[in-house]
Amino acid sequence: MVFRKKKVDLPTTLVVYCKHMKIVFDSSTLILLAKTELLRGVSEDVQIIIPKMVEAECTSKDTFDAKLISAFINDQKIEVAAANKEVVGTLCRDFRIHAGEAEALAIALKKQLPLAVDDLPTIKACKILNIKFATAIHFLIKTAEKGRIDRKMAIVKLEKLSLYGRYSKGIIDDAAKRLKGGK
Repeated sequence: MVFRKKKVDLPTTLVVYCKHMKIVFDSSTLILLAKTELLRGVSEDVQIIIPKMVEAECTSKDTFDAKLISAFINDQKIEVAAANKEVVGTLCRDFRIHAGEAEALAIALKKQLPLAVDDLPTIKACKILNIKFATAIHFLIKTAEKGRIDRKMAIVKLEKLSLYGRYSKGIIDDAAKRLKGGK
């Protein structure tokens, strides 16, 4: 199975999530949300699904975020799912992504669900495959828009995301503008 590039309507690839929506998460976004203490609020809004490899990646260290993610899995706030190994191998080869990202992408494809991801090669794969996606910054902006955190705290969390994540200055500046009330 080879995934072919197809025309993509980029504005439709960003997911607008709503309460109780199911979203598959990659380790990058899950860890960023845990590190910035946004994971609890997001888990109250959406049903989080992760592949087994993402579970292993996110819970192997003795850190705050790993312990938080483990607790959410144990409390069934995060569902762990298996991915088709053949599809995972094809995605790894076709898009040159790691196995954890490929597992998350495979589950999103199979279940026709959006993917929460902050890994650029996987975001590009989402655009090519026309899979809706969201990043940790999207979740932060949505959390602020809902009034769950005030704008000042949102800016503090954005600063943390800029330290932990691999975002360009343009993305951080755009997010800051949105958090301050601009479009």
